[in-house]
Amino acid sequence: MDLMAQILVQGTQMLLVLALAPLLTGLVRQAKARLQRRRGASVFQPYRDLARLLRKEVVLAENASWLFRVVPYLVFAATWVAAALVPTFATGLIFSWSADLIAITALIGSARFFLALAGMDVGTSFGGLGSSREVMISSLAEPAMIMIVFSLALVAHSTQLSTIASVMLAGVGLRVSLALALVALLMVAVAENGRIPVDNPSTHLELTMVHEAMVLEYSGRHLALIELAAQLKLLLFLSLVACVFVPWGLAPVGAGVPGMALGLVSYGGKLAVGALLVAVFETSIAKMRVFRVPDFLGAALMLGLLGTLLLFVSGIL
Repeated sequence: MDLMAQILVQGTQMLLVLALAPLLTGLVRQAKARLQRRRGASVFQPYRDLARLLRKEVVLAENASWLFRVVPYLVFAATWVAAALVPTFATGLIFSWSADLIAITALIGSARFFLALAGMDVGTSFGGLGSSREVMISSLAEPAMIMIVFSLALVAHSTQLSTIASVMLAGVGLRVSLALALVALLMVAVAENGRIPVDNPSTHLELTMVHEAMVLEYSGRHLALIELAAQLKLLLFLSLVACVFVPWGLAPVGAGVPGMALGLVSYGGKLAVGALLVAVFETSIAKMRVFRVPDFLGAALMLGLLGTLLLFVSGIL
């Protein structure tokens, strides 16, 4: 595959994740509505919401600094890059050398850091409340994510996602350590995306909201970018789970157009199944109290640590 074709495929993946992120959110909402015996909004409603926000005027607080204005663009850019680096329908793309789990974790953490700063910038009580809770959750989720990275690195001897997917496709057998890493990753994904039971993305109740509290002061295109970044983040974690633990269907290096097309169909099916599973999980469980979140993420950390230790010991033996 020549250079122009590689650039075209990489650009296709970047545009693909950007286009599918609102659709994934719409699928989750539609599935939840059906499970609750409601009609629900169209799966394309997130696109309409983003278009409406982009047309609206931006209203800023009088004491908002330049950081408050810049953060939506930083959060969107970091999240989009992280989501575009995860192999979706093919491996070995031109930027696969940078598709590193540690780099993706750093991008997600950077976006969260700037969003927490923006929540405190205006000085409202809700913004400070949401930022403090977000930092508390991230301080527990990131160590668990690092343990998951260690577990996968011990199996594939690399932290690059293309290499990990290739190793998984080659067959590593049934390992308890990988099952523990999968459960830990799912728990971290729930916390990182502010989904039930850690947070409820559709609520504005003062005592429970985390992510929504940080973005209450945003409006117009700034809010549209933050909402799109949140949708990209959900897509990122579903793509990460699919790439690492369900890599079947990914087009290998040098695959032609039929292989790429098969990879696209496979990726779409994985996203649909993931959206349905998210809806079923959130419908069948209640939101936990904020003070129970450390226990939840502590369990994820211990699962990741246990998986790493099992792989380390088995490697020695």
